[in-house]
Amino acid sequence: MGKRTVALIAGGWSREREVSLQSGAFVYESLDKDKYEVRQYDPKSDLAMVIRDSKEIDIAFVILHGKKGEDGCFQGLLDLLDVPYVGSGVLASSLAMNKQVSKELYRSAGLTVPRDIVLARGQEHDPVKILSSLGQPVVIKPVAEGSSIGLNICSTSEEVDAALDENFSMSTQVLAEEYIKGTEVSCGVIGNSKPEALPVIEIVPQKEHRFFTYEAKYVPGECKEICPATLSDEVCKKIQAYALKAHSVLGCKGLSRSDMIVTGKDVYLLETNTLPGMTKNSLFPLAVRAAGLTIPQFLDRLIELALDE
Repeated sequence: MGKRTVALIAGGWSREREVSLQSGAFVYESLDKDKYEVRQYDPKSDLAMVIRDSKEIDIAFVILHGKKGEDGCFQGLLDLLDVPYVGSGVLASSLAMNKQVSKELYRSAGLTVPRDIVLARGQEHDPVKILSSLGQPVVIKPVAEGSSIGLNICSTSEEVDAALDENFSMSTQVLAEEYIKGTEVSCGVIGNSKPEALPVIEIVPQKEHRFFTYEAKYVPGECKEICPATLSDEVCKKIQAYALKAHSVLGCKGLSRSDMIVTGKDVYLLETNTLPGMTKNSLFPLAVRAAGLTIPQFLDRLIELALDE
């Protein structure tokens, strides 16, 4: 059997473009070149080339973060081109990207999530009522962005006003969410119909970060990431069960990573990422190594899962 032709798709148009390019570079370095002929495409400049070359592509390895990449748009194009790809399909990608819709699905599956209010651009919003309804502080974030973009923790009506202005500049819908004080954790999942949970990651942002901000995620040294987590076995099993249930209820394929807050023995599910970061400093590769896999072995597994579909 000859080499498989892998189209490595990274870059794109979203606010997470630079992270996507870093993820793409790391995956390119890690793919076994004895097994794969890897062609790199940036949809922002190479979209016509992807379409032109589609008949020569055995599988697409999509590493697009944010809008027009992680939300099902690019997956829809690949479906039209009849090109198999790593990761979730159109529906699961779209559901996971929309925090409002995904939270309703989590609730329907019996998973605990923070209380929230959905706010629409163009309507009047009373910051005092938001704070009185959800408590102080309150989390303000766009309904459909990733990497903590636009996320603010607000204690005053003035802070809520400013956060809403910022968020409505990038999104037509904004989520005001109950703030849960606790330990931030993340749990990766690999698989299709029989997914497996990876070891839990405990996230400890440095003192200057109140939460796992964009900078804390991607700037080395801004955050301490502990894997396996130092939490009890009971709590870790609950976190893994939540991640598996989220993967299943959204209909994810290949891989996903769910982010949560733990307070005592209670676990609150925040969101699920269908195309988690794959930079050398990202959480998913950390968990993969903790599970005893090399990154090339992990990438092989993702490609086989995609082709099995």
